[in-house]
Amino acid sequence: MGASRLDLYQVHFPNPLGDDRAIMNGMRSLQHFGLIDEVGVSNYSVQRWRAAERALGSRILSNQVSYSLVDRGPENDLLPFALQRGRIIIAFSPLAHGLLSGRYHKRNPPTDKVRASSAHFQPEAFAQTEKLLEVLREVAAAHTATPAQIALAWAIRHPAVVAIPGASSIEQLESNAAAAEIDLAADEDQALRAALPWSSEPTPQRPGLRRKLSMARHCARGGKHLAKTLWRDFRYGTDTATA
Repeated sequence: MGASRLDLYQVHFPNPLGDDRAIMNGMRSLQHFGLIDEVGVSNYSVQRWRAAERALGSRILSNQVSYSLVDRGPENDLLPFALQRGRIIIAFSPLAHGLLSGRYHKRNPPTDKVRASSAHFQPEAFAQTEKLLEVLREVAAAHTATPAQIALAWAIRHPAVVAIPGASSIEQLESNAAAAEIDLAADEDQALRAALPWSSEPTPQRPGLRRKLSMARHCARGGKHLAKTLWRDFRYGTDTATA
């Protein structure tokens, strides 16, 4: 409240039906008038990230994507791109909706609807991640830490990654912050990685379809705002063509 300038202003979700010319034109104007410093995006592929930078005419500092020990897809291309270009990956769901806290397992599945419907908490997913949770507990014991803190320390071990874990209490907030002080050894990092083979998706149960359906639902909820964006994109394209 009362801020005259934002350090970082992020596009929350890519427009699935159009490009980013109109959005980045607006971002460029906000930068020109000194209202924002850096521009960021969320859930962008490398290709779309590059295209958005071309549309903006300068760097897009951050890309907020799902990244954790059970969702390591960004390692395929987003993390190398960010490291090479001096960009930042903001990892959301670094604890995989609480799975990596060790609280939930096949004998204690979640009861809330959000987690119970998540691909991370299906029986076959628990079977896949059981070994990982065991290793998390072992590494946590060696550091006098919690499994959640180790999972966070692992995510931010990469120099291009910052994490935004959720917290429902001051105690959780302080615990999350303390994870930044944990220095994992190389063999601990390798043990955690080996406990769950690399996968660009969290579970084997048609993850691509799950993610696409999730994106469709997300876009549907923002239909009114999407329609406004599409109209601005159309007008921008028309104005450019007649200029």
